[in-house]
Amino acid sequence: MVATGDTIGVEEEFHVVDAETGELSPSARRVLRGADAEPELHRSMVETATAVHTDLTALRADLIEKRRSLVESAGRHGLAIVAAGTVPGSGAAPSRVYPDERYERMAQEYRQLVDEQQVAACQVQVGVPDRDLAVRITRRIREWLPALLALSVSSPYFAGNDTGYASYRTVVTSRWPTVGPPPDLGSAAEYQRVVDTLVESGVISDAGMVYFDARPSARYPTVEVRVADSCPNVDDAVLLAALARGLVTVAADDDAAGRPLPEAPQVLLRAATWRAARSGLSGHLVDPSTRSALPAIARVDALMEHVRPALEARGEWEIAVDLLEDLRGRGTSATRQRALKDHREVVQSLAKETAEGTGSG
Repeated sequence: MVATGDTIGVEEEFHVVDAETGELSPSARRVLRGADAEPELHRSMVETATAVHTDLTALRADLIEKRRSLVESAGRHGLAIVAAGTVPGSGAAPSRVYPDERYERMAQEYRQLVDEQQVAACQVQVGVPDRDLAVRITRRIREWLPALLALSVSSPYFAGNDTGYASYRTVVTSRWPTVGPPPDLGSAAEYQRVVDTLVESGVISDAGMVYFDARPSARYPTVEVRVADSCPNVDDAVLLAALARGLVTVAADDDAAGRPLPEAPQVLLRAATWRAARSGLSGHLVDPSTRSALPAIARVDALMEHVRPALEARGEWEIAVDLLEDLRGRGTSATRQRALKDHREVVQSLAKETAEGTGSG
């Protein structure tokens, strides 16, 4: 039987942009004809999903291959692919949704929220075969999720402006009715009753619209960690996957040992997410369990120590340490974007980084 944490997969969302101007392009259908990818909400977005893997090396190779397919297909049409929470043109003008019945229904129901949902995320799927356990795991890991967000921040620009946030994608998505830290639910049945009520009331149209920062997947026997911005550097996505799996594995071990569920007020959990979105690794982060603020790097170090037993057991500790040191050395994507001279250069730099390692950039 597959044990909790044995399997891992990653879903990445991307923007489709004009390779010359850097503007968003409603050309997803053309890109998808020649790529191993799926449509997303807007015509300027696409999504990939890796196969199910057990080790980080195979996962990284799969991520690169999926990106290569997209980059090459886009290039044949004068387009480029960007993995980032936003691009400067996100939200600048209404965009038509991809021609799909579900997306068109969402556009009619949510109006402006859909118009401005020109954002991209990185989502990690960690195998958890027991759905009751999956619900409890989401409660056990939620205090650490803002640290994952802080590592991934890549969306400082929106509607042509520097927003002052490191992850404005988080702010955009926060307006939806089913977002934020996972709620205090103790079983799969309780979780399902909440989802059913949301659907029956018309707040959401299906279980796929539950957008908590971590949730039991609506389709797979997994916990889906969905707090992070899309990462232009593929190694940052691998780091997020390693840390997410570490969190899930440690949480499962804590559950098996009968350790109490962490207690943290929902208001502090939401505040911790906002703090991470605001400044990424450049300021402080909130520790909801101790009701304290501390330098972001210290909180990330605490996260690393928290998941270290799980990473060492899988032989991934040194990999994660190296990946984190590399990220710290070059800085977050949000910080590096702000060092560039104009929006066109930002998008072209993001496209180049997205394509690195694919042999297609």
